[in-house]
Amino acid sequence: MIYDEIEQQLAALDHQHLRRHRRVVDAPVGPHTAADGKALLSFCSNDYLGLAAHPAIVEALCAGARRWGAGSGASHLVGGHFRPHEELEEKLAEFVGLPRAITFSTGYMANLAVTPALVGRGDAVFADRLNHASLIDAALASRAEHKRYAHNDMAALEKLLAASDAKRKLILTDAVFSMDGDVALLPALFELAERYDAWLVIDDAHGFGVLGPQGRGSLAHFAIPASPRVVLMGTFGKAAGVAGAFVAGDTRVVEWLVNTARSYIFTTAAPPAVSCAVLQSLALIEQGDSLRAALQARIAQLRGGAAELCRQRGWQLAEQAVTTAIQPIVVGENKKVLDVSRALEAQGLWVPAIRPPTVPNGTARLRLSLSAAHREADVAVLLAALERLA
Repeated sequence: MIYDEIEQQLAALDHQHLRRHRRVVDAPVGPHTAADGKALLSFCSNDYLGLAAHPAIVEALCAGARRWGAGSGASHLVGGHFRPHEELEEKLAEFVGLPRAITFSTGYMANLAVTPALVGRGDAVFADRLNHASLIDAALASRAEHKRYAHNDMAALEKLLAASDAKRKLILTDAVFSMDGDVALLPALFELAERYDAWLVIDDAHGFGVLGPQGRGSLAHFAIPASPRVVLMGTFGKAAGVAGAFVAGDTRVVEWLVNTARSYIFTTAAPPAVSCAVLQSLALIEQGDSLRAALQARIAQLRGGAAELCRQRGWQLAEQAVTTAIQPIVVGENKKVLDVSRALEAQGLWVPAIRPPTVPNGTARLRLSLSAAHREADVAVLLAALERLA
């Protein structure tokens, strides 16, 4: 039968402890939630500043729907580009310090737009080996030569750049790596892009709103200048607490995306009400130093309490993720990390187990995501639960 092979493949996933299962959440995003009817303290959300259920953003979304309706009715180029879309793009460009911005419905669609628009056959993409799946897919879709360098290995990257005779070169990287929580060496990457006349495309999904002065992101965090060769992607579904994404860069680059990016041209625009909500979120991010300070306090609390626990159990607490909300604990085996995750859930905590192919074989991990909305007592509960796992 046509379905037999799928049944066998699903059985193989079960055997390898790799089958995924969705949870049905019965509460708004927040540290204290409910999934499948069970009350849980959550450490799995990317709502880094605790804005997803903020009353001002909720009201902006509702007011936007009352003013502009529930949908956009068309793609941006056909008739679905509303005033809130335009205002958001103007505000975003100013916020990240680049000349122009363009919005997308999702971060995946934004990443799929950029690389194929800038390079193609005869060109080369130089990508960090731990890049997000959307960046990998974008490199493949471009049909350029896809060269991957060891994670954050600038010497390896420079050798690849120096040996390349590609017509156009593009360096492609996450700013904050989503499964390790560490930060790309952006100053070194920018210097290499300058030296070898390459594009530098940065996915700042997990840095936007969290890093840099006023949460302006990883470029501001490292004081990277507004060079025409820099293209920045950020998302609204994480620290901003809403949905969607943007790409910012040189005016000519954004104009080229408007005219050539398939994931922009051939899709219905996001509802204008979403842009209204994101505009409100940007105002809160800009004024959110206290939120970022609270997040950093929870990061320090977790790392201070978990380091010795991890050493005792032979686990690895990510050493480089000292400033980001992503705090992974590498356990190793797929079954073992599932057992730990389930043991934590039995104590009322939701800590996701991340397994291959999302992470390399043998590095299955607990991916702890912290939020400014977590209280000191919440992290204390987590540390106590980890202690009891002995």
